[in-house]
Amino acid sequence: MNKKNEIALCVIHALDRYFADLDGEIPANIYDMVIKQVERPLLESIMERTGGNQTNAAAMLGITRNTLRRKLLDHGLL
Repeated sequence: MNKKNEIALCVIHALDRYFADLDGEIPANIYDMVIKQVERPLLESIMERTGGNQTNAAAMLGITRNTLRRKLLDHGLL
């Protein structure tokens, strides 16, 4: 069995709580919900670590600078 990393365990734990809180309701659009909830703090953390340098942040994330800018705008971080 593969050892799960801490981030994966946090996501699993959060989803377990989410499903428990639904109290039988059928969930929808879980993928989009999770991505939106994880992406913003990820972007905030990377931007802080790079001192706001978008070129370095994009390189750390493995995305283009244009994609980073679009994501920052989408999350109201620019």
